[in-house]
Amino acid sequence: MLRICGGRYLFFALLCMSALLAGTAQAQKWSTLAPFPVPSEELYGISVGGKLYVFGGQELGWKSLGMVYEYDPAGDRWNRKKDMPLPAHHTALAELDGKIIVAGGFIAPRAENKGNPPGWEPIDNVWEYDPRSDAWSALAPLPSKRGSAVAAVVAGKVYVIGGAANHPGSNESFIDRTRGRPSLHRAVASNEVYDPVTKAWAGRNPMPTARNHAAIGVVNGKIYVIGGRVGSVFMSTGSNTDIVEEYDAAADQWGGLRAPMPTPRSGGAWGVHNGRIYFAGGEGRSYQFSAAFKAVEAYDAAANSWSILPPMQVQRHGLAGAVIGNYLHLVSGVVQSQSPLPGTSLATGIHEVLELPNGR
Repeated sequence: MLRICGGRYLFFALLCMSALLAGTAQAQKWSTLAPFPVPSEELYGISVGGKLYVFGGQELGWKSLGMVYEYDPAGDRWNRKKDMPLPAHHTALAELDGKIIVAGGFIAPRAENKGNPPGWEPIDNVWEYDPRSDAWSALAPLPSKRGSAVAAVVAGKVYVIGGAANHPGSNESFIDRTRGRPSLHRAVASNEVYDPVTKAWAGRNPMPTARNHAAIGVVNGKIYVIGGRVGSVFMSTGSNTDIVEEYDAAADQWGGLRAPMPTPRSGGAWGVHNGRIYFAGGEGRSYQFSAAFKAVEAYDAAANSWSILPPMQVQRHGLAGAVIGNYLHLVSGVVQSQSPLPGTSLATGIHEVLELPNGR
């Protein structure tokens, strides 16, 4: 791994590169495993019991597929599981006591909005999926409707943070991007916690930087929210950020800004291993380009520093990711941000795996 010393400045990066070049990416190499059966975008991954679970999927026309697949590394095979009760995209996932919490997201506008252009309607639905019985149960809904949030578990409670939603007071119930401008909506800073004992949600201190399409990880009882998109939920009208913020759930307090991510990105995949949070892929745009990323970077929470790992073989965003054992799995996704070919899918089924270092 190549560690970025002192932040984002180029001359620091060059100094580190010259000092560490000999050891960079030594034994860390990518390999490929069984491809994902249904190449798609807007997939979300999580590991439970030594297996990888992939949820979601979206096809052309923003239709949610609501797929659930289980990957068993022992046999290198994918198994189709029971679909999501309410097919949604941009959901937030967290593991609680061996079960998977699926919170919020977007769906196609409901019956009362039929006749309007297609769009994204934020929802407050929360579901619990039990991998052992392949069964779904409804939980108490979120206090606020939002999609593209992130979720984490600390001390047996589920925190759902950030996302995007309609502007307060908006008379629109869904986000529409087909009329030459996106509907009035914004990134949100909401932080809401679910207590499985009381089966109720409560508000907590909002995140300082409102954003969506971020990554999240828990290290030593602290929650870290990484990167993401500010402003709009859409890459075409939003802006990426490199901000990393730390949340102390026990004290309900957000700390100061941490070391920024080397490559500002959103819509990537992530996983946590040995005190490091790995962020892979994602998308970005500027006046000059619109692209998906190959970049893989790791945040060391204790050292408050970043390392650069060997890039993915195939660039993509909207992919699923999780860590199983010492391996970072990255599954499917789309190879181009904002496809220039209307009506054409650029999804790939590739399943890439990177072996991670055992020690710190």
